[in-house]
Amino acid sequence: MKQQGWWMAAAGAGLGIAFAGNVCAQSSVTLYGIVDSGMTYTNNLNGHVAWQATSGNEQGARWGLIGSEDLGGGTRALFKLENGFNLETGAAGQGNRMFGRQAWVGMSNDRWGNVTLGRQYNAAQDVLAPMQIGASTSLTQYALHPFDTDDLNNTFRTDNSVKYATPSLAGVQASAMYAFSNSSAFARNRSYSLGVSYAHGPVHLGAAYVRLDDPAFDTGGAIPSDNYFSFLKGIVRQQIWGAGGTYEYGDATFGLLYTTSLFSLQTGASERFTNYEANLRYRFTPALWFAFGETYTQVHETGSTTPSLHYLQTSTGLQYYLSKRTDVYVNAIYQRASSNTVAAIEGLSGPSSTRTQVTGVVGIRHKF
Repeated sequence: MKQQGWWMAAAGAGLGIAFAGNVCAQSSVTLYGIVDSGMTYTNNLNGHVAWQATSGNEQGARWGLIGSEDLGGGTRALFKLENGFNLETGAAGQGNRMFGRQAWVGMSNDRWGNVTLGRQYNAAQDVLAPMQIGASTSLTQYALHPFDTDDLNNTFRTDNSVKYATPSLAGVQASAMYAFSNSSAFARNRSYSLGVSYAHGPVHLGAAYVRLDDPAFDTGGAIPSDNYFSFLKGIVRQQIWGAGGTYEYGDATFGLLYTTSLFSLQTGASERFTNYEANLRYRFTPALWFAFGETYTQVHETGSTTPSLHYLQTSTGLQYYLSKRTDVYVNAIYQRASSNTVAAIEGLSGPSSTRTQVTGVVGIRHKF
């Protein structure tokens, strides 16, 4: 009986210690989301004037869960689950995935950085998107680069990925990501990317590289076939390079961005899309913001030293914040293409039937 009493006392003490440890560990789970809807006018959509109710103009509609648990010693467990949907219809986005925008879990340490695993954004999206006038949400998605070849409008996300990000050291932060093919053909439908950013005072700089091998070869690899470009066929490799920066001066922020995307095709040919962007953000008041962007896009085919196609796009708009979480916006975008092609503003449901296209949008966005 004495031995049994001693064992029960020890077990009780152990359970008490474990329970106390669980109580002391700090954890949190946050539900968040964005709802964004507006009315979009296009002067020429497949040859016709169009008025449309459109979802996700400034930011894609979403809801998600983000959580962390303090494990002690500056280490935390992290996760994020983010669903995308169309606000106008209620339909799930990203190929009807439950958490098609993001789904990952990982660990964070103040000294060693973060490691996360799952469906994630690549280095170009992490580093360069905040510098692009549309991807930064200073303007709507229609201000992004033609065809989104640099993926700053999240045409594709990366599955089966492992990402490492360093802590910020004197304003410098680097990241690397590798995404598995998840098949016996190890190098087929895999991806990797590298990025580095620098932030100090009014200066923010960044550069990134992304590579996709045999993207969209199947549904189970790094870049699923239902989550990739459709305007080019037979892509065996895509590479994205980019660099840019912003500088804040008073109420104004000036930005420059360069990106290029090289598509290598099964035929042995290649196509290169290069974007040059200059932009301005200006805060008239804490509630009223103005944004302007000018982008020149060149398309080079194999062996060509002169562009086979080009696009010039002007984007401008205003945001008025009714509160910290709610704003209304109005944008206008004009694109002019070279004489041998038609204009095609990114984010619209179709191209123009001529070399010019104009679109305007008014809407409201709320964050919760």
